[in-house]
Amino acid sequence: MVQASPEGWLSLAVNTNSEGKAPMKKVALLCMGLAISAVNAAEAQLTMQMTNGWTFTFAGNVNAFAVYDDVSDGGIASTPGGIVGAGDALGGKGAFQIRTGLLPAFAVFDAKGKEGNTDVGVHFGFAPQIQCAYTGGQNPSVNGQGHDCFGAQIDMRQVFLTVGGSWGQILAGRELGLYQRQNILTDQTLFGVGATGGPDGGGTTLGRIGFGYIYPQFKAQMTYSTPAGRPTQISIGLFQPATNPPYETVQLPRVEAEGVYSSGNTKVWVGGLAQNNKTPDTGGGGESAVSWGGTAGVRFGTPSFSVTGSGYYGKGIGTTLGFLGGAAGAGTGGDDLRKSYGGIGQLTFTPAESKLTVAGSWGISILDAADTEAAFKTKNWLASGGVYYQATKSLKVVGEFNYAVTDDDADGTEKNKEIAPAFGLMLFF
Repeated sequence: MVQASPEGWLSLAVNTNSEGKAPMKKVALLCMGLAISAVNAAEAQLTMQMTNGWTFTFAGNVNAFAVYDDVSDGGIASTPGGIVGAGDALGGKGAFQIRTGLLPAFAVFDAKGKEGNTDVGVHFGFAPQIQCAYTGGQNPSVNGQGHDCFGAQIDMRQVFLTVGGSWGQILAGRELGLYQRQNILTDQTLFGVGATGGPDGGGTTLGRIGFGYIYPQFKAQMTYSTPAGRPTQISIGLFQPATNPPYETVQLPRVEAEGVYSSGNTKVWVGGLAQNNKTPDTGGGGESAVSWGGTAGVRFGTPSFSVTGSGYYGKGIGTTLGFLGGAAGAGTGGDDLRKSYGGIGQLTFTPAESKLTVAGSWGISILDAADTEAAFKTKNWLASGGVYYQATKSLKVVGEFNYAVTDDDADGTEKNKEIAPAFGLMLFF
């Protein structure tokens, strides 16, 4: 058998072609390979040795969650970057769905070979989701009454090649970004629901995207990583740049980097990104704005207990999705970029010789006004608690409760609040 790496199992996408213009409620993410505690790394279910010396592997998962989603009456927070809907978004009534959680079903195909002293490989990932898009109204249960259940998605999330050796590895293609990817990989809601993003989405739930970290996105890239298997690994890459309206001219690649130290149950990481955008040149030269961000985190644990903390800070990087709402729109340069910051605290516990893991976490993401606009501060925070039972080697049973809030930090404004209890089954093969 060939073990699948966490990065090789993690696939996330949004239903848009522009990172800076992606709708908040259409985020889709797959992650497999990182358990809440002492769950073994997934193994490829099918391994075939080809006559040319290459190895072909196939593996995947299917999951389904029953979710009750209720947005409270009265919330009126409406500043930029808010996620939880305001007021009577569902007419004051809850909504029930059977849907994909934060993790869609997945089918992963890998082919790897060795030619001389060079390791080569290709990777393809397909991610279906089970529910249809909600088209409006107060009752999402009407979804899928059309004969073809229009709106269900089958997305190609990863397409990349790798070239490596004793000197490290180059990855070229579409894969998870480096900036804040460890913040996602250590998040308990990967095996649950987390924040739903509302009951009207056709994609997966948000988990903690926008409630403690910014989604690093799966993007076209060329990334070099130092050799794996050592305590410290460093990665740096050139990425397809994103627009950051009104700074929509992109002449240089974005740079993202990450350093990770691992030893036993301890992991420490740092990361960063930088990108230069300009306003369109209308004759007088465009205004330039440099977006940047930093992140760091630590996870410490024993076979039964772990504590994780991570955070980020940046300017012009937006919230929820990379560069979404990162600029105020005045087009005057660096003073037009909004500040973004947030973090997560998380605890997990697995009794000795038990198949049950209990986890709890709290996280927040904040978007702060630029100097060129009226002051505001949007806060999105999520408290999540879950019970994860490994019923068999392949079957996981999940129970979860989530409480999400959007607050504009203004006196007299009632917060937007949402609860989302969930129960689900996840089968990895």
